Amino acid sequence: MNDAFFLNALGIVSAVGVGANDTARRIFAGEPGTLESSAFSPGRVIPVGAVLAALPPLEKFAVQFQSRNNALALAAALQLQPTVDAAIARYGAHRVAIIVGTSTSGIGESEAAIKHYRATGALPEHFHFAQQELGTLAAFLSTVFGTTGLAYVHSSACSSGAKAMASAARLLRNGLADAVVTGGVDSLSGFTIAGFSALNLVSTKRSNPMSNNRDGINIGEAAALFLMTREPATVRLAGWGESSDGHHFSAPDPTGRGATLAIKAALSRAGVEAGSVEYVNLHATGTRANDSMEGAVVHELFGGRVPVSGTKPLTGHTLGAAGALEAAVCWLTMQDANSRGFLPPHLWDGEVDPIIPPLHVVRPGESLGRPARVTASTSFAFGGSNAALVFGRE
Repeated sequence: MNDAFFLNALGIVSAVGVGANDTARRIFAGEPGTLESSAFSPGRVIPVGAVLAALPPLEKFAVQFQSRNNALALAAALQLQPTVDAAIARYGAHRVAIIVGTSTSGIGESEAAIKHYRATGALPEHFHFAQQELGTLAAFLSTVFGTTGLAYVHSSACSSGAKAMASAARLLRNGLADAVVTGGVDSLSGFTIAGFSALNLVSTKRSNPMSNNRDGINIGEAAALFLMTREPATVRLAGWGESSDGHHFSAPDPTGRGATLAIKAALSRAGVEAGSVEYVNLHATGTRANDSMEGAVVHELFGGRVPVSGTKPLTGHTLGAAGALEAAVCWLTMQDANSRGFLPPHLWDGEVDPIIPPLHVVRPGESLGRPARVTASTSFAFGGSNAALVFGRE
């Protein structure tokens, strides 16, 4: 059986824009979408990757589907609608699956409901506990597209979107679906920012990944959805790898053993050598622990010549959506529309951390002169959940 899994279409919304064209323009130009706000951190102004574009209304959907997370998902889903409709017409609604990742779901709606309850003694009329259930995202997208195939959610923190895409490929490989809507969605909330703040991981400045001066993350929100099938397209998911550190609840294994296993597995499954990869999108959170570990692993596997960058200073760290959003950055880098082969720049202050081995960090305006042929993306999550994806251009 042919093990080619193609990413036929992309729907995307994040702090840097709505749609592939807007996103690509700002990513390759290195235009940050983060803004300073105290909306999710009362009394504390911090950079966040908030989506400012108007999102589609949800009034026609059942109350359990009415959440900001699902509004972000719908904004991306509408961009995919024609392609998904064509897949349903070809394969049948029962052969189209929904496999997505999220870590927040509708927790923002629960926050608002609790505040309302404390003030009034009653929950809001338009609140439903299912709004915050993790599986609600997949059920909502099934309703939007009218699919009846398998539908479920991955929630493994910041590797969720990448792991969902790996699962989508496995469904196709095992004949359990003919087309899969896959990716990740996460929304900003006070709960999330408070949690990361309690761990002293939130920066009060724009994220500064790989820098000696890095001091934490900027949290963001996004939706990035693909339609994955065996139908040929420009970019395919060539390989994936997953591992678990079993080291610490919130810190990566400093030896990088789990991260190395995931990347090596993705390269092996793709059938490519590390030297063939032309760009790596780093997880690059801007925290001390992650960047030290990842920098060492990437240097060990890819050397110091492959272009690398972390795009979270542009979009914010979108948590459960990050793996899919950064897969979308790779996808955009490989498209014909990027005829000059621009690479996503790495925004930082240039202050090298002597602990991190030398890396070829992408400079603004750097290009390959043609679309990239092989790219990779890494995702490392709380709990030691690691995922790596490799993409090939046909």
